[in-house]
Amino acid sequence: VQLVESGGGLVQPGGSLRLSCAASGFTFSRYNMNWYRQAPGKARELVARITTTGGSTYYADSVKGRFTGSRDNTKNTVHLQMNDLKPEDTAVYYCNAWRWNESEYWGQGTQVTVSS
Repeated sequence: VQLVESGGGLVQPGGSLRLSCAASGFTFSRYNMNWYRQAPGKARELVARITTTGGSTYYADSVKGRFTGSRDNTKNTVHLQMNDLKPEDTAVYYCNAWRWNESEYWGQGTQVTVSS
């Protein structure tokens, strides 16, 4: 099983980034896909959840209206479009695959730094 994130980097406040996560080794379409983040000294927090068909999503209040999650079940990929980035969005972002009563999988994380 592999979840490989990409797309992180350094961006100025107000800028945008698009994170991607490529999945392999499990039945991607059966899993809810989540994006978490962890800032230095803080607990890991759920940022966005994209359900199996992508028809329903959850967003943390802090990112609503700025972040958009999507998935492509034909390519086993999930994305997080992040707009109007703020310094407080600085964190390591992790891709997560979760399904009730099944194994849970994590990516290695990608660093997002928002700074002028």
